[in-house]
Amino acid sequence: METMKYEEAVHQLEAIVAKMEQGELDVDTMAEQLKKAQELIKLCKKKLKHTDDEIQKLLAEQ
Repeated sequence: METMKYEEAVHQLEAIVAKMEQGELDVDTMAEQLKKAQELIKLCKKKLKHTDDEIQKLLAEQ
């Protein structure tokens, strides 16, 4: 999952949310999808933090 692009992770999160909102997930599947969503959120946060750090570093060099 670490090699997944940010946009793909967000797309997968949106798909999970849509399925939940439409009531398409049974209890077992919902638990599995929630775990996946947590991992995707963690990945997105990590990528955003890394990007923010890089931007701050570039701005500091000017």
